[in-house]
Amino acid sequence: MREGSEQLLGRIADRLKAMADPMRLRILHLLQDGERCVNDILGKVGGSQANVSKHLSVLRRAGLVECRREGVNVYYRIDDPTVFSICDTICNSLERQVNAEKQEIERGRAAMLAGDR
Repeated sequence: MREGSEQLLGRIADRLKAMADPMRLRILHLLQDGERCVNDILGKVGGSQANVSKHLSVLRRAGLVECRREGVNVYYRIDDPTVFSICDTICNSLERQVNAEKQEIERGRAAMLAGDR
């Protein structure tokens, strides 16, 4: 990580906190395909309108999404596409961890079977 001021570290932590919720991750994943109106987001991710609106507000304050109003509809889109490289990095890391755990289990199983002989 680059050396940074406390303010920068705080902003990084705030951005990661904004992403650290399954509903918000579902919303971000949905918006990866492009702009969506709030009603469409509601229909795809579930949850109450108040709950989804709260999550969208958190994502907006973190600079991850932006919105525009068209008549009575509000549309959201990704404001910072680097959010997906962050998600990809975390997914790749978790995939490596799961694979390592599977290999460890297989080694343990093989050792147990070898000990039974």
